Amino acid sequence: MKRLFDLYPYRFTIFLVSLLFILFGTLFIPSKWFIVFVNPLFFIVNILAGILLIWKKKKVKKLFVFLFFTTILIYILSSLLAIDEKSLNYLRFGILFLFYSIVTYEIISQVWKSKKVTRGVIFGLMSGYISLGLVGFFICMSVEIIEPDSFSGLVTQQLNNEGNRDDLMYFSFITLLTIGYGDILPVSQLARNASVIIGLLGQFYLVIVTAVVVEKYIRHSGKLE
Repeated sequence: MKRLFDLYPYRFTIFLVSLLFILFGTLFIPSKWFIVFVNPLFFIVNILAGILLIWKKKKVKKLFVFLFFTTILIYILSSLLAIDEKSLNYLRFGILFLFYSIVTYEIISQVWKSKKVTRGVIFGLMSGYISLGLVGFFICMSVEIIEPDSFSGLVTQQLNNEGNRDDLMYFSFITLLTIGYGDILPVSQLARNASVIIGLLGQFYLVIVTAVVVEKYIRHSGKLE
């Protein structure tokens, strides 16, 4: 654990790189190899990077360590024992939702409080925005679980379906980016409300958090001159 803390100055970089590989690794590595070998490795690295992000907060750190080992245990149980897969999926989903929500908040908080704009802060700024898209995905999945068929254009409405997860991940990011191609649509009121929230979060991040970081960079650069 002490060696892990030595990586604290690089926490944003490790988190960003591992998250990018998890989300977009199939662009560079064949799907079969990525899903079986590469994705689990970077997922563990990303979880550890999340723990690193909150390392200085003892209570939250203990919660994250507990969530980490619980997630690993769930993977083992689902692989070895004949336990209801649907229940395990819901439990794993809830743990990851909580984990990435806390991590996203912590990233934004650390970027906001930073006094100087370093390369690490820039990576943190990028990580925060991408993490918001990930949180948006969990919000959309929650909506689909609570009210099935809330989104039209999905492959299926099953929680453990890869295509369904990919579709909602894609929808979350294009909503966050306010692109909106229209191939997937929120049809229930709950889904529409969730889509508005995701879009607002993306805009608030750009016009507030990013603007604050830019202002700090300009002010710091001016002092150096």
